Amino acid sequence: MRFSQLYAPTLKEAPSDADLVSIKLLIRGGFVRKVAAGVYTYLPLGFRVLKKIEEIVRQEMNAIGSQEILMPIIQPAELWHETGRWDDYGPEMMKLQDRHERFFTLGPTHEEIITHILRNELKSYKQLPVSLYQIAMKYRDEIRPRFGLMRSREFLMKDAYSFHDSWESLDEAYKKFYSAYSKILERLGLDYLVVEADSGAIGGNESHEFNVLAKYGESTLLYCDCGYAASDEKAEYLFKPIVQNRLPAELELVSTPQSRTVEEVTAFLGVSSREIIKSLIYSGRNGYVMVLIRGDEELNESKLKASMNDQTLTMATPQQVFELLKVPVGFVGPVGLPNGIEIVADLSIKGLKNAVGGALKEGFHYRGILPERDFKIGKWLDLKMVKTGDACPKCGKSLKSAKGIEVGHIFKLGTKYSDKMEGSVTDAQGNAISYVMGCYGWGVSRTIGAIVEQLHDKDGMIWPLEAAPFDIIVTAVNTKDEEIMKRSVEIYELLKKWGYDVLLDDRETSPGMKFKDADLIGIPVRVTLGKKLAEGIVEIKSRTEEKPVMVSVNDGYGPIVEEVERLFARYNPKSVLKPEDE
Repeated sequence: MRFSQLYAPTLKEAPSDADLVSIKLLIRGGFVRKVAAGVYTYLPLGFRVLKKIEEIVRQEMNAIGSQEILMPIIQPAELWHETGRWDDYGPEMMKLQDRHERFFTLGPTHEEIITHILRNELKSYKQLPVSLYQIAMKYRDEIRPRFGLMRSREFLMKDAYSFHDSWESLDEAYKKFYSAYSKILERLGLDYLVVEADSGAIGGNESHEFNVLAKYGESTLLYCDCGYAASDEKAEYLFKPIVQNRLPAELELVSTPQSRTVEEVTAFLGVSSREIIKSLIYSGRNGYVMVLIRGDEELNESKLKASMNDQTLTMATPQQVFELLKVPVGFVGPVGLPNGIEIVADLSIKGLKNAVGGALKEGFHYRGILPERDFKIGKWLDLKMVKTGDACPKCGKSLKSAKGIEVGHIFKLGTKYSDKMEGSVTDAQGNAISYVMGCYGWGVSRTIGAIVEQLHDKDGMIWPLEAAPFDIIVTAVNTKDEEIMKRSVEIYELLKKWGYDVLLDDRETSPGMKFKDADLIGIPVRVTLGKKLAEGIVEIKSRTEEKPVMVSVNDGYGPIVEEVERLFARYNPKSVLKPEDE
């Protein structure tokens, strides 16, 4: 490809609303253009990278025997009502009506569709296991589309589904997908961490996330040297109850005017946030529930939804709370709570004596609260957001944390969908059994952002070999010099014959602009023909090395091919940025 014919409009500056370095570089490098919040067009360079990543994913899926299909993006609501996910999935689901007023969704995922298809096809256990995948666009109405390609409303995803007659068969497939996902990341040369994860609205009893490590990753990962690793939505900890060497006090109503938040109450009463019981009201499919957690801890909503088996749970609005309890949010508490509202409590308040909490009366709190004496708790649960320094649930050592970008997620769905949608086969004895399912997602377009977020420097992107838009750029410094152009074209054609994907920079622009664009775009190897060509010298430089190598072409172009092969063999795309550089 000649650069003069390539549509790659590079920019000196990124748009002011670009929030992460990855989307800044992708826009500046002419890879993508923003159409609307969370919606992007892939220009030729971006599309080339997208297709290369897609092909890596396809190869690894085919290698484990998964077969490619293509399902519709638009899905009828009736299928989602069968599983109950029409409401469970939440406001991120893009819903629409056709001219006949039938409801549809632009598919955020395809569990219902694939289960519907195979329940009409699979009859006997002898047809199992089956593994099918597709690579297609998905749609989610993100409340705050951000982080460029990593949290978009429209994105390219590989989703695979496996069907089995036993859990043992599912376990085997799960291991294969786990291995395949690891190979994808290893082929891309990325540093990554696999963690236990929350299954969310997808469901299932076990799932793992594959995260690319990055300074500004959107996910917080907790891990321990013993091998335990989990996302912050899933992470557990070794609970140790508080031991307070004090006698329980009598319940005391105290005035706390204008003190609504934990910070305001602790300052006014002169107590620690560890003595505060935060009372939060949530609304779900079964009505309202009060959730209690210690004042110095943060509630993990993912754990709450999983523990209550209700993905529709959302925090009640101040207006809803006032209509329910006739008191502003800041004075809500468990003592004297009306019947019909279940109380669930995080383990952090176990052992508290003489705690402080809202009194269900505006301007007042209670001192001396003793859980179980002053109110009854329906369920004790682990609901806190685990953080750095908490005790590892496996070995008790302090947990460490890292930032990551989720690119892959695998789930053991079990019979969640086959039970609800009546998907079954007959076993060896002729009995109908629900088939056991697995689900395996990979964010193809998201991987582009993850790569750039991890692999870049102050000059631009540093693509891994298998994802780079081009392998080599041949830079003709002066296109008006006939000898330079003649030799540049010859080398360009030679490298193509050797199987390399080559870009010839034949633009009539300054050498500085050509070098800057080559670094910005991040092509692994640059072959430069400039003034030194008069001495028979061509410069060859790896994107990951500081200095070019001088190669003589007086006796032919063989040394160029040799040097290119040597550079490719030692190519090591790693970010060299220091914190202050960004």
